[in-house]
Amino acid sequence: MIFHTTQLRISDSEYRARCAALQQHLGENGCAGVVLFDPDYVKYYSGFHFIPTERPMAFVMNASGQRALFVPRLEVEHAQSNALIERVEPYPEYPGDSHPIFALVHLLKDMGIGGLIAADHDGYPWVFGYRGQPLSVVAGAQLFAVRPFIEDQMAIKSPAEIALLRESVRWAHLAHTLLQRYTVIGASETEVSNRASREATRAMLDAIGPLYRGHSAYYEGAVAGYRGQIGRNAAVPHTLALNLTFQPGDVLVTGASAPVWGYVCELERTMILGQPSDEQKWFFEHMLALQDTALAAMRPGVPCSEVDKAVRAYFARHDLMPYWKHHSGHTIGLRYHEGPFLDTGDHTLMQPGMVFTVEPGLYKASLGGFRHSDTVLITDDGIEMLTYYPRDLASLTLPV
Repeated sequence: MIFHTTQLRISDSEYRARCAALQQHLGENGCAGVVLFDPDYVKYYSGFHFIPTERPMAFVMNASGQRALFVPRLEVEHAQSNALIERVEPYPEYPGDSHPIFALVHLLKDMGIGGLIAADHDGYPWVFGYRGQPLSVVAGAQLFAVRPFIEDQMAIKSPAEIALLRESVRWAHLAHTLLQRYTVIGASETEVSNRASREATRAMLDAIGPLYRGHSAYYEGAVAGYRGQIGRNAAVPHTLALNLTFQPGDVLVTGASAPVWGYVCELERTMILGQPSDEQKWFFEHMLALQDTALAAMRPGVPCSEVDKAVRAYFARHDLMPYWKHHSGHTIGLRYHEGPFLDTGDHTLMQPGMVFTVEPGLYKASLGGFRHSDTVLITDDGIEMLTYYPRDLASLTLPV
């Protein structure tokens, strides 16, 4: 008897296909190999999810397709167990008696990588206190900028990636439902956010626990919260949680997601605590119209800039520019912000498989912020809303 098991993950064959496409790009540009330091790029090509620190780590592949991970000693077993890779090359520690950059150059020489090397950065970035010489100097090599190719490759999501995003949406919806249910006057954003996230995560693990991996440096499970966007503070789109207490009349801007094998969606809603005022209704309806304007402009072959132009035209037509603060959205996947962007300066053509957040917002300092964000897939003939949480004011008005 044959049993078929559903796998909520990227298959080994898909990782190999990604690497094969990168290998072809190296050949077309005369590169002897590639070195990638960005942790999301390492994840994308090797399946190795890790917490970056001051200790350099890198994905290395030569022109013939041999792959290696360059890791500190403390990551050896982790990499050997979790990466789809032929070789794990360790160094003792950073900064160590001999700086890791010299061990990396030795690995490159051993793999036949020299001359022209594709790289995402000239050496490990100076993060978490790291310091080191440029890779090009130590290796005596010329570097070829590979980021544009990788970003374009990551922007088109495969069916498996889209399936993981759909699963992320499912649990983000549950977390947001609980967040809305538990938000009452007198409670704090900390207790409500923690309760909703904890209960949604427990339900997710009950449902898909054996299949689940979060693979996120930010979240341990399904999450929903306010990040300080409460009352007048909702007019600050990227504020941080402030442990505020909910009050009657507050404008509330939410956020919910769930990492599933590293992939995250974005679900945001504007809610009102108590009967909305006429001014709150006015801003809410314009916010809905702005999002509808963006959605109506999205389809394959249309430049991303045209979506944002349509949104800004609505702002201008209704004298709303004093309440404008940011572009209309961005792509999303392994990172909660990816490119291309729904921005007047980004002329990338939308293609089937791209997944965007759509989130034009209005912000008035004395009142608050008004922003919905939905995760939207570009299809062959239009768009598909992956998030499906209610958007109307009646559904998002909380009882006092």
